[in-house]
Amino acid sequence: MSGTRHRPRPAMTAFLHRLAPRTLRGRLSLVALTTAALLMLVLTVAFNAVAQHRLQHQADDELRTRAVAVATTVDTTGRTVRVLETSHDALLDANVWIYAGERLLEEPPNAGRLTRVAGSLAGRGGRRCVTTDVGGPLRLCSQPVSSGRNGALVVTALDLSPYRSSADTLLVGSLALDVVMLACTYALTRLAVGRALRPVRAMTDQAGQWSAVASEERFGHVRHPVELARLGTSLDAILDRIRTVLRHERRLTGELSHELRTPLSRIIAELDWWQTRPRTADQTRATHKVIADAARSMRTICDTLLDDARGGALTAPGTAEILPTLRRLTEALDAPSHVTVTADGPPLEAGVPRALLERIVSPLLDNACRYARSEVAVRAYRAPGGVRVDVVDDGPGVPAPFAGQLFEPGRRADPGDGHGGAGLGLPLARRLARSAGGEVAHDPGHTRGARFVVSLPAG
Repeated sequence: MSGTRHRPRPAMTAFLHRLAPRTLRGRLSLVALTTAALLMLVLTVAFNAVAQHRLQHQADDELRTRAVAVATTVDTTGRTVRVLETSHDALLDANVWIYAGERLLEEPPNAGRLTRVAGSLAGRGGRRCVTTDVGGPLRLCSQPVSSGRNGALVVTALDLSPYRSSADTLLVGSLALDVVMLACTYALTRLAVGRALRPVRAMTDQAGQWSAVASEERFGHVRHPVELARLGTSLDAILDRIRTVLRHERRLTGELSHELRTPLSRIIAELDWWQTRPRTADQTRATHKVIADAARSMRTICDTLLDDARGGALTAPGTAEILPTLRRLTEALDAPSHVTVTADGPPLEAGVPRALLERIVSPLLDNACRYARSEVAVRAYRAPGGVRVDVVDDGPGVPAPFAGQLFEPGRRADPGDGHGGAGLGLPLARRLARSAGGEVAHDPGHTRGARFVVSLPAG
């Protein structure tokens, strides 16, 4: 079939994935083992090649030494070449051929086919060596005898079996040594990598514990090697982000709970009042209107706080008429009759959405109504760079030692003063105002009660 492509079979790929180590220590150990195996393979091949070359060189030296000894028994000074008879001829004549030109003068007994190899080597003349296999591995070398008028040539042979046996022994020994070295390399690598990764495992476990409780502990306070220090820096940054996310989550949860409490209380109160005794149709419609207004207020609160949490309040478009918004806010908060709302000059507009303006002023007005003795005054006026809203009450005011902690989340001057509250309203008002380019501040110079100033850009 044309156009057919061969792709790896999924079963084979899955099998190879299962064979791969799952831990970093196992993978590093496998890499070290593979590298060591390749290096030892190269070294073993090179060592055995050098050893075989050296053994062959030794065999050639022995053959030439024997040829030189045999050459001393060859007389080439006469008309013909003669082989002199000497003592220990049996030792010298073993595996020795003597040629005068192409004429064979002497050969070992029972040489057989080996004589043809020796004759072929002698026919080429000079000093040469050749390896053959006639009844076993043999090495033959030729040695010319050039003294006198006639020339002669001596060929000697040597059994290579002992040399081959030595080479095989060296090969087996080197392979056994390679196996031992590889086993040691793998074991030591696993041990070393395991010890090196132990601090990483400890840091990972510690980071998991710190992230679960949003701890302020960090790894930067402990001295580590360079690599672990970089890991510690990365973990510290992650822990900081996790702590920030958890803090934002807790803050958003607390703010939603704080802001939704008032409209939810109105809904519960209206339902309790409506269920106490039968109501007329007009009273029922009024109750439904109050509940619907409170539900819409809850939805507006959720949308505003969620937009701010997502950064939407920073660029939220829109303007709000300040005086109608403040009056509507006092009505929604069921503020007492001693609350006065005034505005100086022409109609003022703030450069923020109405829902955001309500969420900024609502905590200030709620606190003023809670702590005021007889009077709460809300005044809006134009100021350089924007508009301002003052919220003033004639209550006990802010204690001087507590002024620095006034806008910290969860802090109250007197938790046992009998008033409900979680200490989240003022921090929320300041944060929302700053997100819109404004500010919420406390006036420490106001001695009779408390005065809070909201600064916002003009619409």
